[in-house]
Amino acid sequence: MRHMILAALLAAAAPAAFAAPVPKEQLLVPPKDAVHYVVVSDAGKHGDMWRWTLADGRIAYRHSQSLRGWISETDQVVTLGANGLPTRLEVRGITPNGDAAETLKIEGAKASWQAISDAGSVESRPGYYLPSGGIPLALDTLVDKVSAAGGAGVDLLPTGHATAKLGPTMTIKGPAGSKTVRLAFVRGVTAAPQPVWLDDKGKYFAQVGGMSVMPVGYEANAPAMRDFQDKITAEEVKAIAHSFLTPQAKAPILFDNVRLFDADGGKFLENQAVLVRDGKIAQIGAAGSIAAAVGTRRVDGQGKSLVPGIWDSHMHIGDDWDVLANMANGMTSFRSPGTSLERAASVVKRRGAGDLLMGEPFISDIIDRKNPLAAQESLTVSSEAETIAAVRKIKEAGLWGVKFYTSMNPAWIKPGAAEAHRLGLHVHGHIPAGMRPLDAVRAGYDEITHLNFVVMQAMPQEVVDKANTAARVEGPARYTKDVDWNSPEMKAFIAELKQRGTVIDPTLVIFEQMLTMDGGTPAPAYAPYMGIISPVLDREFKQAGYPLKDGLTRDDYRKSYAKMVELVGLLHKAGIPLVAGTDGYGIEVVREVELYHQAGFTPAEALQSATIVPATLVGAGKRTGSIAVGKEADLMLVDGDVSKDLGALRRVVTVVSDGYVMDADALRKAAGYSGKPK
Repeated sequence: MRHMILAALLAAAAPAAFAAPVPKEQLLVPPKDAVHYVVVSDAGKHGDMWRWTLADGRIAYRHSQSLRGWISETDQVVTLGANGLPTRLEVRGITPNGDAAETLKIEGAKASWQAISDAGSVESRPGYYLPSGGIPLALDTLVDKVSAAGGAGVDLLPTGHATAKLGPTMTIKGPAGSKTVRLAFVRGVTAAPQPVWLDDKGKYFAQVGGMSVMPVGYEANAPAMRDFQDKITAEEVKAIAHSFLTPQAKAPILFDNVRLFDADGGKFLENQAVLVRDGKIAQIGAAGSIAAAVGTRRVDGQGKSLVPGIWDSHMHIGDDWDVLANMANGMTSFRSPGTSLERAASVVKRRGAGDLLMGEPFISDIIDRKNPLAAQESLTVSSEAETIAAVRKIKEAGLWGVKFYTSMNPAWIKPGAAEAHRLGLHVHGHIPAGMRPLDAVRAGYDEITHLNFVVMQAMPQEVVDKANTAARVEGPARYTKDVDWNSPEMKAFIAELKQRGTVIDPTLVIFEQMLTMDGGTPAPAYAPYMGIISPVLDREFKQAGYPLKDGLTRDDYRKSYAKMVELVGLLHKAGIPLVAGTDGYGIEVVREVELYHQAGFTPAEALQSATIVPATLVGAGKRTGSIAVGKEADLMLVDGDVSKDLGALRRVVTVVSDGYVMDADALRKAAGYSGKPK
């Protein structure tokens, strides 16, 4: 769940200096009468949150959570002024991102804050400040304030304005019997409206999503509330889809005088013309050579590149606003390696009906062992028989693949993969604890997701045995710098991956941010998007990377990251297919492509990893993934020469999906963006 946080358009920004994180033993202890919330997903409970009032009137919060081995132990204390707005705030403790420390002070005409990612001050005015991280439950005071403000809304510090739109009610059941709750959407904090739930007095009640924050005793209602919330969201986004997917948008169009990327041939062609008609690529020729019928729209592509629509091969389906934003960035197809069966059925049906503006998805669901460390929203199993039954359930739902996860019993992988292959399903995933990647490949994996699991082949056994915990990141961060990829063992490993036809989904961009960033400046994947999506994300994009462990330095982590980039280059040189995926917001996919170029791919090879290679992998390469006569019109026009600057892929001018021609500026505006990527 992406809980709402407000970040500042900073007057000054620099990483703040704090002492070591406050240990768990020194954090506040909730009293017995504290209001108690739980953090839950379809896989079960993951954590607890509490709220109470201290003797001096300040509001206190406590958060304790373990999510697949990543720990959050934090507290937060807020002082509210007479107007109900925070005048003091302090966050302490540790999260998976490291030290959670943050402070706010409003004194006279000045509001000042310090966090690990940044520090700054602005001239104070009545407004509500949210920390860069903080405890999700502590959003309650903002929700109460903005929902009571009506159309007037609430100013935010240091900039911005939030409003709330009240939605319909539903009845749920809990310890005290039936209860009426109301859905509301808060706008102005992030690009998309943020759903929250209010009680019958109009006060904060819950936040619902893939991960939900629910009052104790009411957690069983989260799935129904999420379905209700998704239905209301779908109605709003449906209207947006209908405004773009019109008969006029599917009229013939001629892109003339463009630089064309031939993904099938792996080359860039100068001075080309492409005619799109009836949803297909109708004709390709030299610039000026195509005589289109009367009424055909002509686009002069001087200085621009025409490329196939981009694929993100590791993009979990977010809410309807997320997939709209992805379309605005030219993502006309993607793979979702972990989406619930219900969500998958919903988006596929609505996309097919023209009610959802989303790229074509190829979806897998996750299977994991019933375990406290099981993946949220996974199908959890307790035996080989249940594993096989889960595989069949995925097939019956019409999905494309099965993704096994880190807590799976290694003994269940081979029979589960065999059943998946019998049913025509792709098998990929994390490497279960106790297995190395070759073990998983020999047991039936077609593909390994995330480069850290490829690196597990070279990790010490104690890391492999705990790879369903934070060890799956901390081990590679510590040891990869010392691995010799040219050793006989590693050469044999790469050779067997090649021999077996194994595909790799590196998500290298994740590790660039996690292992190389000190904080205070945006990671390269996000720098082009600063200031146009959300002040919340502006601040999140500047967070430091993975916390340093066991006396290691950021330079040690960077050396391990450099060896990971080197491995990507060696895998590519060996002829192993790699697909560009992000496991992020989707805006990171261009950076993933750029990183492959850094690893030794040519620009054309890097771009193939996000076009024809994934299209071929999913069995769609004969109809999409490249610009060729007869193929579906999935493409985008971008400003610049992609053959020399892969970053031009961010400067999308026009998106064509299934033959529908859409203005990228209009798509970005509909998604909540305030401008173009830099």
